[in-house]
Amino acid sequence: METRTANKYKPVAIFLLITFALSAVFYFLIIYSGSLSSGWGYYTIGLMWCPGISALITMKILKRDMRELGWKWGKTKYQLWSYLVPLLYTLVAYLVIWGFKWGEFYNRDFVERLIQTVGIEEIGSGAVIVFYFILAGIFGMVRSVASALGEEIGWRGFLVPELYKNLGYTKTSLISGAVWGIWHLPILLFADYNSGTPMWYAMLCFLVMVISMSFIYTWFRMKSGSLWTAVLLHASHNLFIQNIFTPLTQDTGNTAYFVDEFGAVLPIAGIVLAVYFWTRRDKLPKQQPEMSRQLPANN
Repeated sequence: METRTANKYKPVAIFLLITFALSAVFYFLIIYSGSLSSGWGYYTIGLMWCPGISALITMKILKRDMRELGWKWGKTKYQLWSYLVPLLYTLVAYLVIWGFKWGEFYNRDFVERLIQTVGIEEIGSGAVIVFYFILAGIFGMVRSVASALGEEIGWRGFLVPELYKNLGYTKTSLISGAVWGIWHLPILLFADYNSGTPMWYAMLCFLVMVISMSFIYTWFRMKSGSLWTAVLLHASHNLFIQNIFTPLTQDTGNTAYFVDEFGAVLPIAGIVLAVYFWTRRDKLPKQQPEMSRQLPANN
C-alpha cells in the first residue's frame, strides 16, 4: 500500500524537486541583488518560467505525451471568463478601497506620467485613464501572457491535473495553492516582492489570496480541459492589479495595508470566489486515477 501511494505521487515529487532546484538559481540572483527588477527584469522572468520548464522535463522523464498538459484551446467561453473574472474581482476590490478612503482614486503623479507618455498635452486625465486602460487591457495582455505561461505550464498544466486525478477538487486546490504560495516566499521574505507592509502581514495576505485563487484556477482548468484558462486568469490578474488599479490608487497613509496582493481586500475577494467555485465543484468531471489524464472540454 505504501509503495502504491508513493508511486502515485512520484510524478509530483519529481516535478517539485526540479522546480525548486531551478528556481534556486533565480532566488539567489534576485535576493542577492535585492530587487525583482534587477538583471533588466530577466531574473524574474526566468523564475516565472521555472515551473513550466520543470513540467516539460518531468514529462520527458516520465515519457508522457506533452499534449497531456492541456494545450488545446477548449471552449472560448471559458477563455473569455478567464480574462474577465480577474477584472471583475479586482474592480470590485478597488472600488471598495476607494469608497472607504483606504486609498484614493486617482494617483495624480501616475496619471501625469501617462499624459506625458501619450504625448498629447491636451488630453484630459479622465480620457488618458480610459485610453491607458483600453491599451493595457488589450496589448498589455500579450506581455503578461508571455510570463504567466511559464508558471502555468507547471502549476495548472502539470501539477493540478496530477493531483486532481487522485485527490479531487478541494484538496487539489488547497495543495496546489499552498505550493504556489510557498514558491513565492523567498522573494517575498528576502527581496522586494512586497507593497510596503510588515513581512508577516504581507505573507499572510498573499498566502490567503493565492490559495483562495487556486480554487478559481483549478475549477477553470478542470472544467475546460485547457491550460489556457489558467494562463489568461494569471495574466489578467497580474495585469489589472500591477499595471492598472494599484498604480492608479493614491496613498492616503495606510493604503499598503489594503491594496495589491499584500493588502487585505483582495484576499477577502478571493475567499468569496473560492467559496462560490467550491459550491460548483459538482460541475467538474469525475476524474479517477485509472482514467485518461487528458480531460475533455465540457459544455
